[in-house]
Amino acid sequence: MLDLTFETPKPKTIAGAKHDWELVIGMEVHAQVASQAKLFSGASTAFGAEPNSNVSFVDAAMPGMLPVINEFCVEQAVRTGLGLKAEINLKSAFDRKNYFYPDLPQGYQISQLYHPIVGEGEVLVEMGDGTARRVRIERIHMEQDAGKSIHDMDPNMSFVDLNRTGVCLMEIVSRPDIRGPEEAAAYIAKLRQILRYLGTCDGNMQNGNLRADVNVSICRPGAYEKYQETQDFSHLGTRCEIKNMNSMRFIQAAIEYEARRQIAIVEAGGKVDQETRLYDPDKNETRSMRSKEEAHDYRYFPDPDLLPLEIEQAWVDDIAANLPELPDDKKARFIKDFGLTDYDASVLTAEVESAAYFEDVAKGRNGKLAANWVINELFGRLKKEDHDITDSPVSPAQLGGIIDLIASDAISGKIAKDLFEIVYTEGGDPAEIVEARGMKQVTDTGAIEAALDEIIAANPAQVEKAKVNPKLAGWFVGQVMKATGGKANPGVVNQMVSKKLNG
Repeated sequence: MLDLTFETPKPKTIAGAKHDWELVIGMEVHAQVASQAKLFSGASTAFGAEPNSNVSFVDAAMPGMLPVINEFCVEQAVRTGLGLKAEINLKSAFDRKNYFYPDLPQGYQISQLYHPIVGEGEVLVEMGDGTARRVRIERIHMEQDAGKSIHDMDPNMSFVDLNRTGVCLMEIVSRPDIRGPEEAAAYIAKLRQILRYLGTCDGNMQNGNLRADVNVSICRPGAYEKYQETQDFSHLGTRCEIKNMNSMRFIQAAIEYEARRQIAIVEAGGKVDQETRLYDPDKNETRSMRSKEEAHDYRYFPDPDLLPLEIEQAWVDDIAANLPELPDDKKARFIKDFGLTDYDASVLTAEVESAAYFEDVAKGRNGKLAANWVINELFGRLKKEDHDITDSPVSPAQLGGIIDLIASDAISGKIAKDLFEIVYTEGGDPAEIVEARGMKQVTDTGAIEAALDEIIAANPAQVEKAKVNPKLAGWFVGQVMKATGGKANPGVVNQMVSKKLNG
């Protein structure tokens, strides 16, 4: 386990016209379960299919069609709960949430209100400055997604695509523990990272597979601490929910705008209405969508078509025993086993594919050197070309081969960068390329000394200057490297220059 010593970050403070205010944020994250079939039908969940091509009779709410629970979706929810150190409820149940859904044919959503499958857990959100926020998870429940209404294909009609209808979502509900826009984005990033490590959600925000409803309220300094002591929400301001956010940058901007909007209302003597709002990124503002409903407005009742869900502890234990190494544990191991800095370990474990790539490169090699090449050379080049690690033209074996050549003094760091460029653009075995193209560095002291003697003899004035000011010795090193085409061993050259000038 990760043994972290950290301080809690200070809450975001916004100066109003009259007072200072603090932010209080809770989040409801909808994560699409990584499953090939939907929650209650065998229809495909493939993204990008022709509209209404992934729709079963159950999804279309045809008369007499009954939902059948997808066991794999249940397993994915349990895995997620275990990954968030949460309580797994062996008994849970499904409820009907009644509301007008134009793109959900049955007219209600099957969800879990009273008896969710996962109870309380937590996420540790590191802020990169030695501080970390422990965000409590209140619950995780499963529910079916709605379809998609399309309004821009015809001036007089709207269209409905039911492909997403019935896809399994995990709604991960946090406590109002987040205290600023940056923390909110960091929380989403950490949650996404954990889900991707677990393999329970691909975290693709662009496709809508991970999206968040953000609850924002404001309070005066000191009020939040009273809430923490009493768990009495009356110490906090009225919250507004910003719906369906799928960009970390927009989440931060929306929170900032919404907090200032609420401050302006309260300081003017008004009252913040509890409501659901939408964020307009073009105007950088939130606007009212509808008044915020309470649970009783949805007329929840147990779904009569689905029996209560009962799972066995032995099944849960088997899932727990087969969980992968999670990000915090992997980061701690990288620091311990490879001698990495906290920053380098964080970068390398940010994505599960990056961590696996690095570990393949570092196996049996100098961990710090491997991290330097993976982060600075490979990641830098991939980012420049807008690629990710899965698109890398350089395999772990190839990059490891370059590092082996450096470690054996076969090539210098400069030659290694030239070699990396060849491998990146042309491919090939690094050792064979070095041999075929004569790229091995010169370690023959006789050849290096001959080149140095020639340079010294041709530059007596520079020799005298270097004897007075030893820092000028670097000029001779550069001349030798130039004379040998950059192939001379820099360490040998430095030693020889120093000996010749001071001899």
